[in-house]
Amino acid sequence: MIEQILEFLTVELTVLFTAALPIIELRGAIPVGISLGLSPLHAVVISLIGSMIPVPFILFFIRPIFNEMKKTKLLKGVADKLTLRSKSKNSDKIKKYGVWALIPIVAIPLPGTGVWSGSLAAALFDMRFKWAFPAIFLGNLIAAMAVLFFSNEIINFFG
Repeated sequence: MIEQILEFLTVELTVLFTAALPIIELRGAIPVGISLGLSPLHAVVISLIGSMIPVPFILFFIRPIFNEMKKTKLLKGVADKLTLRSKSKNSDKIKKYGVWALIPIVAIPLPGTGVWSGSLAAALFDMRFKWAFPAIFLGNLIAAMAVLFFSNEIINFFG
């Protein structure tokens, strides 16, 4: 009994931590959860929770972290590159649509999009948490539904 509970929690934690990783996020965590035996809905819920964990930290702390990184020779280039890339890639959309631009930035499952990118853009463009967090969540929810749909289609095709 205890082994089954620990095995189940291990699967859930695997999915949760996978979803919190940059680049992979819930786009990778949902299929991982399903392949590890979670129901599709359960995989989505755990993945949504996991992928949203980094958001408040990015929104509140990334600018002070970048400022500290810019003080060192070794990390200045990394901070400058990430800042420039995020601002240049999203600036037109964000200047035109504001916080509403975060939803497609997070929702569209393309490289360089997702929760981490949307959170970074929101922080660098000084968006308020009370507006940025719900927009990021909504975009993430849309991404989760898309990934769930495509995961089920692939499972049904090969299953």
